[in-house]
Amino acid sequence: MADQIPLYPVRSAAAVANRKRAAYYSAVGPGPGAERPSRYQLEDESAHLDEMPLMMSEEGFENDESDYHTLPRARAMRRRRGLGWFVCGGWKFLCTSCCDWLINVCQRKRELRARTVWLGHPEKCEEKHPRNSIKNQKYNVFTFLPGVLYEQFKFFLNLYFLVVSCSQFVPALKIGYLYTYWAPLGFVLAVTIMREAMDEFRRFQRDKEVNSQLYSKLTVRGKVQVQSSDIQVGDLIIVEKNQRIPSDMVFLRTSEKAGSCFIRTDQLDGETDWKLRVAVSCTQRLPALGDLFSISAYVHAQKPQLDIHSFEGTFTREDSDPPIHESLSIENTLWASTVVASGTVIGVVIYTGKETRSVMNTSNPKNKIGLLDLELNQLTKALFLALVALSVVMVTLQGFVGPWYRNLFRFLLLFSYIIPISLRVNLDMGKAAYGWMMMRDENIPGTVVRTSTIPEELGRLVYLLTDKTGTLTQNEMVFKRLHLGTVSYGTDTMDEIQSHVRSSYTQPHSQASGNNTSSTPPRKAQSSGPKVRKSVSSRVHEAVTAIALCHNVTPVYESRAGVTGETEYAEVDQDFSDENRTYQASSPDEVALVQWTESVGLTLVNRDLTSMQLRTPGGQILTYCVLQMFPFTSEGKRMGIIVRDESTAEITFYMKGADAVMSTIVQYNDWLEEECGNMAREGLRTLVVAKRALTEEQYQDFESRYMQAKLSVHDRALKVAAVVESLEREMQLLCLTGVEDRLQADVRPTLEMLRNAGIKIWMLTGDKLETATCIAKSSHLVSRAQDIHVFRPVASRGEAHLELNAFRRKHDCALVISGDSLEVCLRYYEHELVELACQCPAVVCCRCSPTQKAHIVKLLQQHTRKRTCAIGDGGNDVSMIQAADCGIGIEGKEGKAASLAADFSITQFKHIGRLLMVHGRSSYKRSAALGQFVMHRGLIISTMQAVFSSVCYFASVPLYQGFLMVGYATIYTMFPVFSLVLDQDVKPDMAMLYPELYKDLTKGRSLSFKTFLVWVLISIYQGGILMYGALVLFESEFVHVVAISFTALILTELLMVALTVRTWHWLMVVAEFLSLGCYVASLAFLNEYFDLAFITTMTFLWKVSAITVVSCLPLYVLKYLKRKLSPPSYSKLTS
Repeated sequence: MADQIPLYPVRSAAAVANRKRAAYYSAVGPGPGAERPSRYQLEDESAHLDEMPLMMSEEGFENDESDYHTLPRARAMRRRRGLGWFVCGGWKFLCTSCCDWLINVCQRKRELRARTVWLGHPEKCEEKHPRNSIKNQKYNVFTFLPGVLYEQFKFFLNLYFLVVSCSQFVPALKIGYLYTYWAPLGFVLAVTIMREAMDEFRRFQRDKEVNSQLYSKLTVRGKVQVQSSDIQVGDLIIVEKNQRIPSDMVFLRTSEKAGSCFIRTDQLDGETDWKLRVAVSCTQRLPALGDLFSISAYVHAQKPQLDIHSFEGTFTREDSDPPIHESLSIENTLWASTVVASGTVIGVVIYTGKETRSVMNTSNPKNKIGLLDLELNQLTKALFLALVALSVVMVTLQGFVGPWYRNLFRFLLLFSYIIPISLRVNLDMGKAAYGWMMMRDENIPGTVVRTSTIPEELGRLVYLLTDKTGTLTQNEMVFKRLHLGTVSYGTDTMDEIQSHVRSSYTQPHSQASGNNTSSTPPRKAQSSGPKVRKSVSSRVHEAVTAIALCHNVTPVYESRAGVTGETEYAEVDQDFSDENRTYQASSPDEVALVQWTESVGLTLVNRDLTSMQLRTPGGQILTYCVLQMFPFTSEGKRMGIIVRDESTAEITFYMKGADAVMSTIVQYNDWLEEECGNMAREGLRTLVVAKRALTEEQYQDFESRYMQAKLSVHDRALKVAAVVESLEREMQLLCLTGVEDRLQADVRPTLEMLRNAGIKIWMLTGDKLETATCIAKSSHLVSRAQDIHVFRPVASRGEAHLELNAFRRKHDCALVISGDSLEVCLRYYEHELVELACQCPAVVCCRCSPTQKAHIVKLLQQHTRKRTCAIGDGGNDVSMIQAADCGIGIEGKEGKAASLAADFSITQFKHIGRLLMVHGRSSYKRSAALGQFVMHRGLIISTMQAVFSSVCYFASVPLYQGFLMVGYATIYTMFPVFSLVLDQDVKPDMAMLYPELYKDLTKGRSLSFKTFLVWVLISIYQGGILMYGALVLFESEFVHVVAISFTALILTELLMVALTVRTWHWLMVVAEFLSLGCYVASLAFLNEYFDLAFITTMTFLWKVSAITVVSCLPLYVLKYLKRKLSPPSYSKLTS
């Protein structure tokens, strides 16, 4: 059923239109429209569902209302598109639509098709396939400069300054020196271009390193070396041990005798366990490598797809009689970006470049822009409107005399300081400073800031989307509990199991007798299977044997130094040295179980595709023949194996799986469900183990039916499952096992802190539903008292509809949903599902593909408009990290892919607490203060210019010229203003102790139109006082006005910084005095602007002091009163 669900279906426009029509006509009701022929009636199930809306409230559900008012806004609202719509943003929508259409026409994607690939003959390919090169660069040589400039000038602030600077080349509009406009703009652009160029060069080097890796290609003339980027579909490629697989291949041959190999897939699916892959038996049986060219064979492969866990294809050898056909599945594939872990493999390339699974599951990185930058961009637009309004007022008061339009433009340039270019410079330098502080923080060692443009985003997060394996957990499994029904063994009683196992092997034929006496007290239990009562010893022995045999683990013996790099499979007569052995399997649970059986005395020493060997405590080797293997699937939730004991010829079918499915397969018992619940509450992953003895006749009958089902073309999977299920009846329950996945250090307190900070946490994992739920409970992502709603698997619209309505009636419960169900719900009920999920305290999405993770992030961004953060540690988390507003990567066991792609890289999950609560919070608050202060600095001087022009009969003459303007924005005020990046309202320890302080930031109150308006009023008041004061107090010469007002302006700015600061730092004090010293020292050289004789008199000093006091004192008084009457939340903690 899951096969029928396409990944990310796009709703067709026709279907949507039909649904709207159907909704409209059914809503009209009886009347003139009722007689109309039923042209719009849809016969299928979806038509009826459209007429049965999802209930938006419980009352509606219970009253069975079916009016259309309950439909979501997205579907029911039909806007009228008129002139009002066009003016209010419709023009932008139309422009975007046209651009999208043009891009789609220019970049029309080639349709992906199934293909036939001839072994070793790339020239026989029917169509052209993409190059096998990896490209992570954003630009090329030609698009770099235009691309970077576009990214800069799409910001209104930068575009405005470009226009202003260019206007200075027109003589009639020239107001000051060119350098006063071009120097700041040039500096900003130079810094940005250099930073982008360095990032792009690093990306280019990384890509070049991967694309130029050499591989051996098999040709008719022998082996030749080819670069990874030159590999084509149809090539036969040899990949050595520990080498990356360069493209998607079908596995043809291996140097391993067993005809199988292991691959590491951590960079593809995030799982650190090794996966077993099997070579195509027809090509594996060929005597020599060169024989691959002597046969005529081809592979038919399905079209390239996103799903990394499935593959359908066939292998055909034409030149044999009759032709050989082999079906190919996922176990015959070698996907790109995985690594060969054992032996040497030869494969035929079937997909290259953009069509490989790993590239299709990776999204293109986007340029991330912080919310603070967007908010400041909006404020600069408001300032621009104020600037235009002020200039128009000036020209109007002038009476529109002479060439008024030229005067209007000159006024626009005169007041251009309202929008300060230094805003961009200060903020960019501030961001760099925050990044440096994060990397220097000793409490979070190893932190790396890779994207320096968005540190403030860490202070605005509402949703945190986290991976499970390796992020919340260490991915280290430990066996904790064995339950036999009447007796339970924990970590402290494992020695008892050891003695039972030892005794059962020292007594001859212990398992045959079934009721042997043992040294332990005979705690007997009524077994529900055979009528013979079994001793605890024999039951322990049966359970341990079952656990030691029912798995897909392979022991691998690493060769000692001095021997070749190949993995040795030791023979039976050799001594299996324990220190050389490592276990490999597709799941760490499996390895934990086999390591546990080794610890109690039964050791797995050898395994290939057809046999398995165990060593008893006494050193005896037991050989079992593997007759059939039924691997674990997410649908079946169980795995099975049929083995024949070589010594007794007994055939046994062992099975283990999740309690939900095994409870119906095993014989009746009264303890399984209760004990599974107990173990789950302890945070253990449970597995139920059972067995069934088969006679030779039963097995032969099964085998013939099984082989027949495997060869069927239609519904193969269903037929095979039906045959296997015929065995799964009345199985004897042996035991229940509990394995613990250790959590990362301090995961629980960190999640608790994030929740208290108002951050909603979603766990997106590729793991099984049971495991994900288990970790959600043990990590306290879901609190113990909280209900969990497990969203049932849905495959159709009707099922999704009913399940969503059932979920709507639940209140305050965590949601657990699988990737397949999520896919179906998003196709039909995207708006409703996201709306419901956002109300949950926690959400767990299991069995998510990498693209699904990214899709969920984008949905949250679109529907909630809140800031999202994604954190992960594997290659499968890269898409999610790049899609989120803020991506955090953990350097872990799963490689560095996530940490390299992330904006911030940390070494442990617990570090995210300090990164957000301390650094994120302070970065946002500091940048908000810095941005508004820089704007205040521009507004105050523009107010003074406006007052001056109005006094001088509205002449467009600058008040301060040349160096005074450059000095004002740089050496006179820059250091104190920039020192605001060191300001903090509470100490870091306080911010960690009271995460509730973080919650305030998400409302964005530190930088809003309200706070901005307060700063505008302050600027107008201070600018007016400074200018009018200087005009009132000057006596004879105009040059005195400039001297008095400019000096008072510098002092006012320095005092305003002191007023804004909440916690003093010694560098702030240095900056204040340094700036004052610079100004006083420069007065000696500014005789062009100032009368040096006048500024050394007492008259000058008292006038400047008087004006400064009048401009600043009321603000100090207001600040004091505000702190007394309405103190901010943090002041209660600092006091």
